[in-house]
Amino acid sequence: MEPHVYTRDEAGRRRGWIEVICGSMFSGKTEELIRRLKRARIARQRVEIFKPGLDTRFAEQYGADSVVSHDEQHIPSTAVQAAQQILLMGGEADVVGIDEAQFFGPDLVEVCEHLARGGTRVIVAGLDQDYLGRPFDPVPQLMAVAEHVTKLHAVCVRCGAPANHSQRLAGTGARVQLGAGEAYEPRCRRCFEPHAEPVAREAPAAPTADGGRPTAVHAGKHAGA
Repeated sequence: MEPHVYTRDEAGRRRGWIEVICGSMFSGKTEELIRRLKRARIARQRVEIFKPGLDTRFAEQYGADSVVSHDEQHIPSTAVQAAQQILLMGGEADVVGIDEAQFFGPDLVEVCEHLARGGTRVIVAGLDQDYLGRPFDPVPQLMAVAEHVTKLHAVCVRCGAPANHSQRLAGTGARVQLGAGEAYEPRCRRCFEPHAEPVAREAPAAPTADGGRPTAVHAGKHAGA
């Protein structure tokens, strides 16, 4: 549930706080972030939205500077390479939204606290666990210092129970790996297999010397980290 919003104190000064929206992939984190930010804009509040520059999953369809949910809701944003850039560009906003918080480093915690102390409402969305089920920094630290935390759940594709894990299906053992439905699916605690080996994607087929139909080359499997 969205927290009650009081943007000014009795003296007319802006109130600031931190809201964290977390959960597994496909749980609706970005949709909820977009919903809250659109409401703030309807209220004519100054809103700035940021995303990590490395998240390019929807760049071809919506541009590199859009926050996009898995159901393709989208909102204009600014892509940044480091959390400190958010301070430079978001300091005058009433509301700052940050998507994919897990792709930022530990500096994001101090950035959010600095903005909140200055009177900004900060809304952060991100994964609270990685593909092995481990806490995914810096989201747990943000949850600890936030005034409001919303944990969302997806639906387990195996049994239909509430899902709070992101099962990796393809790729490597790297902790950070961009992907959507082709690489991840939501699972509940019972169906989650944290140490299952993700299936490596097929490498492009190499042409044969005699001009015949090429045979697909398989890259094999990689063990998870």
